[in-house]
Amino acid sequence: KWKSLYQIQRERKQIMRQTCSKYKSNNRRIITPYHVSRIFVEDKYRVLYCEVPKAGCSNWKRVLMVLNGLASSTKDIQHNTVHYGNYLKRLDAFDHKGIYHRLNTYTKMLFIREPFEKLVSAFRDKFEHPNNYYHPVFGKAIISRYRANATKEALRTGSDVKFKEFIQYLLDVHRPVGMDIHWDHVNRLCSPCLIDYDFVGKFESMEEDANFFLHLIGAPQNLTFPKFKDRHSNEERTTTKITQQYFAQLSPSQRQRSYDFYYMDYLMFNYSKP
Repeated sequence: KWKSLYQIQRERKQIMRQTCSKYKSNNRRIITPYHVSRIFVEDKYRVLYCEVPKAGCSNWKRVLMVLNGLASSTKDIQHNTVHYGNYLKRLDAFDHKGIYHRLNTYTKMLFIREPFEKLVSAFRDKFEHPNNYYHPVFGKAIISRYRANATKEALRTGSDVKFKEFIQYLLDVHRPVGMDIHWDHVNRLCSPCLIDYDFVGKFESMEEDANFFLHLIGAPQNLTFPKFKDRHSNEERTTTKITQQYFAQLSPSQRQRSYDFYYMDYLMFNYSKP
């Protein structure tokens, strides 16, 4: 079993490197603090984890906290502690020497997810539930730009953005509000053409990949990757079927442009075109 998992890792990294060398010429660029600002550091087991939202990141941070001795079990750690507790250091908090030392000697990993499923998962989480950041900041701007005859209430709260409007915003080169890490490209969040990741896991094979990674770094035997769904736990996870239902609301041209938008992620991580 380990043998086949090693082989899968070799293939994933090879595809990633081939895509980088074909499309990117930035392998000679200097790595700046900006490039490593999404990378979390675990010094005890010497792990660098690039956070990709909606691809198991809350549970990965829980695992890193347990590895670091900040908690005894992943079950004890609340969502807010994970995301707002600042228990884990980010790589850009170190000086130039500290950044390079860790990049050269620690195990660097990232976990990714099928781009459209990741997008729908982010949309459901941020726009279909009460949210005191995404509704006023993104929702209001999206509704006022893309909805004809929007009601005063919708403009005031920004709280019922439709998926089609969200996609219009995403594909608009003159977006009324900037990008957000929840729907940005993995390519931009983790700079895989600049940073040579040792391990590439996939959300779709999370349990197997995660526990293989824990085995590779020599984590305690009793630590396994948590299976629980972090937010809105009574709601079904975003599946291929649910993703198709959302994308069915779009025109063929919007679907194609959404694919073009995530083209590098599809290519680099070997996901087939939906």
